[in-house]
Amino acid sequence: MPFINLRAREINCKIVYCGPGLGGKTTNVERIHDTTKPEARGQLTKLKTDTERTLFFDFLPLELKEVRGFRTRFLLYTTPGQVYYHASRKLVLKGVDGCVFVADSQRARADANEQSLEEMKEDLADYGLDLASLPYVIQYNKRDLPGILPLDEMRRTLNPAGVPDVEAIASRGVGVSETFKAVARQVFLKLREQHGAPPSGDAVGGIGWLLGR
Repeated sequence: MPFINLRAREINCKIVYCGPGLGGKTTNVERIHDTTKPEARGQLTKLKTDTERTLFFDFLPLELKEVRGFRTRFLLYTTPGQVYYHASRKLVLKGVDGCVFVADSQRARADANEQSLEEMKEDLADYGLDLASLPYVIQYNKRDLPGILPLDEMRRTLNPAGVPDVEAIASRGVGVSETFKAVARQVFLKLREQHGAPPSGDAVGGIGWLLGR
């Protein structure tokens, strides 16, 4: 659950972007960084391999204006998509408050999507978490490319529970802020259920301010 420091009146929420390699996780975080108000964002930290793919994580701290007297920070992480970095992916998921699964819409990546999703579920289960109770959003990325899967087919395979989902072209910024707002809203609603604050209306307004909208 989000870490709440009552003495300092701070709330810290960890959101992790998961999904197959080259699916667009880092692009999402980069776009959020580029469009966030400068006074509200921290440094975008990346650890990469020699081939410029994410090795461990991308990390971006974002800070909302005060919500009912609490300073609220979102800590955005991505996981490496390559199969052989399983241990790193699992470590990044520790203490997660909300997940975004970034699926690659290309038909050739269908198996990679399913494998990545199942692995994410297993890793969360090891921490005593499941997607039924965790704030969770699916993004169908790369909708502008040829040879993509129909949306209804992707939903049947990846989203049988009908959680909030978003079509996206992250390279152009399409669907990126909508995805972030959707998962952040769920995190706040979960927080309200558990602690009675902050109100979701204030939270949604704060997210709009953070993104300059």
